Amino acid sequence: MPAHLTLFRALPPSAEDEIRRSLSRAAAASAPEAEISGVMNLDSGVALRVFSQELADIRSELADSFIGLLTAQDLGGWTPHVTIQNKAGPREARALLTAMRASFEARPIEINGLQLVRYVDGTWEPVARYAFRGPRPSRRYRHS
Repeated sequence: MPAHLTLFRALPPSAEDEIRRSLSRAAAASAPEAEISGVMNLDSGVALRVFSQELADIRSELADSFIGLLTAQDLGGWTPHVTIQNKAGPREARALLTAMRASFEARPIEINGLQLVRYVDGTWEPVARYAFRGPRPSRRYRHS
């Protein structure tokens, strides 16, 4: 099932060419190994926690290349996750969290590339996609 992990929340449109070059360079690598490693409480929803040291390293390198462009929020910590439920009532969110934790099993996921999107009039508009080009690892990922 397609999903996304937000690496940065807000980059200035004036830096689009620089951002495109950085994403293209980062995508020259192999796809990072990753796994769904847990269930997260979002207070008003639930998410699946994603663990990938390789993706964290890519994000860190991108952040270094975006010095001076990042907002305070993007300079803070990064918790990769896929949101399953958002803006739910407390009872509904707790029920889903409990059910998902009861049946949770870690499993590998594929990260296929990097994407640049733009927020326009209330919707997210794809700008560019950069597929990872390096050879895909054949081993199954297991975070301990």
